[in-house]
Amino acid sequence: MSTEEFRNEQQFITDLYARLDDLRDQAEAAVEQALRTPGVGSSQGRLERDVMVAEQSGLLSALNAGESGLCFGRLVFKDGRDHHIGRLGIREDDPNRTPLVVDWRAEIARPFYLATGYEPMGLTRRRHITTKGREVVSLHDEVLDLADATRTGHESRNADEVLLAALDAARTGRMHDIVQTIQAEQDAIIRSPHRGVLVVEGGPGTGKTAVALHRAAYLLYAHREQLAKRAVLIVGPNPAFLGYIGNVLPSLGETGVLLATPAELFPGVRATGTDTPRAAAVKGAAGMADALAAAVRDRQQVPERGEPLIVPHEDGDLVIDWDMALEARHKARETFLPHNLARPYFVFRILDALAEQLADRIGADPYGGPNFLGPDDIALLAKGIAANPDVHTAIDTLWPPLTQQGFLADYLAEPTHLDDEDDAAAIRRDGGPWTPADVPLLDEAAELLGEDDSALRAAEEAERQKQIQYAQGVLDVSFASRTYEFEDKEELDKDASEVLSAHDIIDAERFAERHEEADHRTAAERAAADRTWAFGHIIVDEAQELSAMAWRLLMRRSPSRSMTLVGDPAQTGDPAGVGAWQSILGPYVEDRWQHVRLGVNYRTPAEIMAVAAETRRAAEPGFEPPRSVRSTGVEPWDRTVDDPVKEAADAVAAELREEGRTAVIAPAELHPGLIAALPEASYGPKPDLTRPVVLLDPRQAKGLEFDTVLVVDPDGIREGATHGINDLYVALTRATQRMGVIRPAVTPA
Repeated sequence: MSTEEFRNEQQFITDLYARLDDLRDQAEAAVEQALRTPGVGSSQGRLERDVMVAEQSGLLSALNAGESGLCFGRLVFKDGRDHHIGRLGIREDDPNRTPLVVDWRAEIARPFYLATGYEPMGLTRRRHITTKGREVVSLHDEVLDLADATRTGHESRNADEVLLAALDAARTGRMHDIVQTIQAEQDAIIRSPHRGVLVVEGGPGTGKTAVALHRAAYLLYAHREQLAKRAVLIVGPNPAFLGYIGNVLPSLGETGVLLATPAELFPGVRATGTDTPRAAAVKGAAGMADALAAAVRDRQQVPERGEPLIVPHEDGDLVIDWDMALEARHKARETFLPHNLARPYFVFRILDALAEQLADRIGADPYGGPNFLGPDDIALLAKGIAANPDVHTAIDTLWPPLTQQGFLADYLAEPTHLDDEDDAAAIRRDGGPWTPADVPLLDEAAELLGEDDSALRAAEEAERQKQIQYAQGVLDVSFASRTYEFEDKEELDKDASEVLSAHDIIDAERFAERHEEADHRTAAERAAADRTWAFGHIIVDEAQELSAMAWRLLMRRSPSRSMTLVGDPAQTGDPAGVGAWQSILGPYVEDRWQHVRLGVNYRTPAEIMAVAAETRRAAEPGFEPPRSVRSTGVEPWDRTVDDPVKEAADAVAAELREEGRTAVIAPAELHPGLIAALPEASYGPKPDLTRPVVLLDPRQAKGLEFDTVLVVDPDGIREGATHGINDLYVALTRATQRMGVIRPAVTPA
């Protein structure tokens, strides 16, 4: 081994971290200076300070993210160029801003991921640098130009040595970035154009999630200006999954991303309830959109024929009959506006009709001549009718103002317009917390109802006028305080006109606008609070799990249809999951989407994958799993026991002596007994995956990986859900090292 090469790389890493520390100190000092800057009492001063703090804080976060594994590669080109590759781009402090390390997303870094001996892409050598903290622990060189006799003493016998070392490493309970080991097929997906819909399909362990997250980082790098304004949304299947992937993007220096589950996409609603599988399937079906639309139309009523609404009035009762209400409803519906936004058209039509009715009564000429009341008189009558609370009570019974949550709660209490009564019975509910399947229905209701924000706009305009009046007062004071230093009137007239004051260069309206408080939240923070936000790009993991109604919600968030969908139809577990890509995308983009497949399993050893594939083939004889790239030599074990809970506890105790994390995956009905037997296990809706042992059901295990997995009662998993075989396949493919299967001798009661 060449100690000189090793020493040179260590010196470079030392110098690189010194530069990182310097940049970090500068950013910290800039933040502190901005916060200490005096004279920020004005809005302009506060704005400048907040912008400075936000920019430098973002830079500081990115620099902090580079602390671990800052540089991991080096490219040596035939033409003499030499570049180090890292997770952040860092330049020297010189006039030329010379690159010290190149960001992995830069085009010049692509040969690190794509070059081969057959197509070296101009390289003579590619070096993998492994560090622990700030210390170089290993170097692996791949000689790509065989004519180059240069040898360093760090040539790898196996080009996949670094990849296999990463795959064999013990899990930590948090996903790590794969920036050092991105494979060629993954790189092509990561750098695909961000326009349009890209579907990335792959079986267990193919790196779909890692590719999606690195794609988000790449898009934010390549399209920073555009996506920083609109933000990127990443949708994951459950809170445990989001916790698992939460550190990946920050480790790559990206924090301006919103991570959410489908249940978190309606601001202000916490969906903590649960549905039966049948209820989730009914709520998720595409037909719910038509059912809700019909239910909204049902709330736009007219009186029965011969049974008009009678409204008391001082000049005689007013009558809202079938013909009047029908005509008003027709005119309101002709606007094609949502319910609440169309309501004013209905109200105005009724008020006009009632004013004409009253005018005919009190202004009619008894001899048949024209009405004694003119337009101004009728307008006064209409104004009086509009102030009558009884009139508005009557109108509210015909076309009531509705809220999304109130409307949906009423609908679920008495569902209508469904295919059969069994579907209605499945979702019927009187009260209780919202469920994840309710969130797309709330979003649909919001679209159908609209939000009448006229009162809010009026309040905002009143506040704006108040600020303009205040600004005018300030300008008036400024004018009254203008200079009188010129004692001679002629000199005053001549020279004072050349001295500009505030009232000479700005009017009250613009002056007020300049002092409005700016919204300093990040795009991701603003997007999280805004149901109508249009994201620059959306990434959906486990996309096959989403219902048709959930897709309607997501497509509203992406009017540009710039999306990356990641998943595997063979792992569909949700009873409402659409599964097939054409079924998901056909209603929105027809066939205008790109499909790519990942076929290499990096996570699951061949021994474990063989068991999972055989189980799958029992239900699907032609099934072919992704190809595993490694073998551990450890065969999975399978035991049938009288007490599966005790067996699981004993197996966990044995695994705790090994390095890494263990997951116990079992049907939900076994969880109470397992919780009692496994006091060290983390469990619940959002388990702590960094704990040595976690207890999960198959749906919670989606997208996760552990060193050891114990699958308890596989038959119960397979038979306990609509897509039980898919759930079992998921459970059997979570392990990176060891797997055990525990079967009860007697089926649990």
